[in-house]
Amino acid sequence: MNTAVILAGVTALSTGAGGYLAIRSKDRLHLTLGLAAGFLLGLVAFDLIPEVFELNKNALGGVPVVSIAFVIGFLGLHFAEQIFGSHEPAESDYGHEHDHSANIAGTVGAIAMGGHVFLDGVALGIAFHVSTHLGIAVFIAILAHAFSDGLNTVSFLIKGGHWTKRAIFLLGVDAVMRISGAALGTYVVISNPIMAIYLAVFSGFVIYLATSHILPEAHSRHPSRLTMLATVLGVGIMWVVVGFI
Repeated sequence: MNTAVILAGVTALSTGAGGYLAIRSKDRLHLTLGLAAGFLLGLVAFDLIPEVFELNKNALGGVPVVSIAFVIGFLGLHFAEQIFGSHEPAESDYGHEHDHSANIAGTVGAIAMGGHVFLDGVALGIAFHVSTHLGIAVFIAILAHAFSDGLNTVSFLIKGGHWTKRAIFLLGVDAVMRISGAALGTYVVISNPIMAIYLAVFSGFVIYLATSHILPEAHSRHPSRLTMLATVLGVGIMWVVVGFI
């Protein structure tokens, strides 16, 4: 079994861990989320973006193609969420009258989640085509936001009394789609410019999740300086990892 597939399985476990820790460590969770957001921002800024610019130097309308792909990834995930409502935060401040169960546990939400995590897996497999270093970087990015996915799905389902076969089904979809995507990404051979476009789209996904979900959730219940420091620490750690290790 190849490395990408094994690591995809680990990210699936991270989703469940996010939900578990949301219940067991509520008072300190904001620090973990702040740190995770810092990891994601640092990985994209210091590793993924420079890599995609090296792999694809083409331009369209005077703008680098990979920059356009990054924006498409960011906006694409945003529009998908507006349509499917699949990433409503588990600790949303919108009030108890909001119909979370329809958003998170619905069939359409499950399909949207499955597509999202499948693309995560493909990105992981493709990254290992470029280098082991880039593959590990993408793995860390997926691991961090998979943890947040767990907060937004598993945690709510347990606390809301919806831990049923539907919840187990969602976890199964997460694991199968991540691993399937990694397997496909590992065996599909594509050129470096196309690979760069895909990784740029993935980077857009990651930045959207970090700025629109993980950071807001980190500050929603505990708007503290410690959370901001945790985010800066996460960025700093990634700077050291990418620049000196």
